[in-house]
Amino acid sequence: MTTLYILGGIIVVVVIGLAVLKALFEGDSEQEKAKYQYKRRNFFLTRAEHECYDALVSAVGAEYFVFAQVHLPTLVDNKVTGQNWRGAFRHISEKSVDFVLCDKAYISAKLAIELDDKTHERPERQERDREVERILQGAGVPLLRLENRGSFNPSELTQKIKDALKAESGAKA
Repeated sequence: MTTLYILGGIIVVVVIGLAVLKALFEGDSEQEKAKYQYKRRNFFLTRAEHECYDALVSAVGAEYFVFAQVHLPTLVDNKVTGQNWRGAFRHISEKSVDFVLCDKAYISAKLAIELDDKTHERPERQERDREVERILQGAGVPLLRLENRGSFNPSELTQKIKDALKAESGAKA
């Protein structure tokens, strides 16, 4: 009989312990979850990004849609056979490119564009840039890197875009 009481006591302690752990890791209800606060941003793009966007629209707006601040999961598919697709998604979910040119017929990505400013000189940013380049190259999305020199010439951008697209089509041949 004493053994039953001891066994029953152990079971009760284990059940209570598991309930406490569950409460710590999951929260007991929706009401206990954090309620984060947010505020509207005044500007979607930085000044340099806005100037580059305007120049891109001027350069190729008749031929391509120009999208800004595009996250990589919008451009590339993480569900590749043979890999952990959740892990692959987490790897790209916080990464983005500054601009993407899409054809107007299918809204299909033709060229990703990164505007490099001083932050791209930091070692951790260079590592991130190399990884984004690797991801896009592996997925077949060409990437054009533009240096932020303070102003953007639409005709120069048109030529750089043509060169990047031509290089990509030459690489596929």
